Order: sequence, then C-alpha cells, then structure tokens
Amino acid sequence: MSFCYRDLISLFNRSFADTYNTRLELGDDEPIYLPADAEVAYHRIIFAHGFFASALHEVAHWLLAGEARRRQPDYGYWYHPDGRDAEAQAAFEAVEVKPQAIEWALSLCCGFPFNVSCDNLNGCVDPDRHAFRARVREQALRYLAEGFPARARIFMDVLRQHYGRPMPTAADFS
Repeated sequence: MSFCYRDLISLFNRSFADTYNTRLELGDDEPIYLPADAEVAYHRIIFAHGFFASALHEVAHWLLAGEARRRQPDYGYWYHPDGRDAEAQAAFEAVEVKPQAIEWALSLCCGFPFNVSCDNLNGCVDPDRHAFRARVREQALRYLAEGFPARARIFMDVLRQHYGRPMPTAADFS
C-alpha cells in the first residue's frame, strides 16, 4: 500500500474545509496549527516535510481540540522542544496521550504503521517508550469502548473507506 500525504490533504480538506473552515497543509519546518486571521481566512493544520505520520499526528491534535483551543495558535498548548528534563518530559507525555491514541486509530484506519513519539532525542532523560506506549494504548482502548471524539470518528470513517480498512478493534492496539 502506498501512503501519500496528498491523499490525506485531500481527504481532510473534503471532510472539514467547508464545515470547520480548516485545511490541512504541507509545511517545510516544524508543524503548527494556525487559526484564521486577517491574512488567511481559514484555519491551517501545517504538518512537517511531507511526512504521512506528521500529518496524521497534527490532524489528531485538531480532532481532539475543542472550539476554544482551535481559536489559538497551536491550540494554546505549552510545548517545550526537544531537550526536555524528566519533569518536562512527563508533562509532554501527559498532554500527548490522547492525541497519540487518536493518531494510532487513524493509522489503523489507513493500514499505516504507528509509533509513539516521545519526541526527546536530545533530552537529558531517556523516555520510557514502552510505558508511554502502554498509556497511549490504554487511552485508545478507552476511546474504543466509550467512543472517539465526534470529528475523529468522522475522519476515521473517511480513512477506512478510502483505504478499504475495517474499524479497529481492541486486538489491533497491541
């Protein structure tokens, strides 16, 4: 199966450009979410370097963010860049569990491999990827049992239809 970021852009924009005035766009550098402003009349989810995984990850953040968060650059989230200490890494992982659980589900809906991102290559602490993955898995299973956020369900269905994939089950999150 071929995974092209252009497909994600097209699928996302067909799903949400009109209803939420939001578009997925290719970026050159760091990913960012930018709400509409005086210069650009629509909200932009900008992902990094044409990476399919980056697009899925940034979309997952948007699918989770509430209306007030979607009015703020990068959803108003605190972000400490790569190079975090143990405390900053724990804070990073705490806010990343839910979006990465959604990203995992989106990946399954595409048939695309998922890897958790601890995003701390130059930090002074070695993240416990296995423990973090277990927390992301637990959240994904909770979403599966209790329901994914509404926009996530919509996009999961769009991806499943496009890629010919079944709805993820608990067994898929292993």
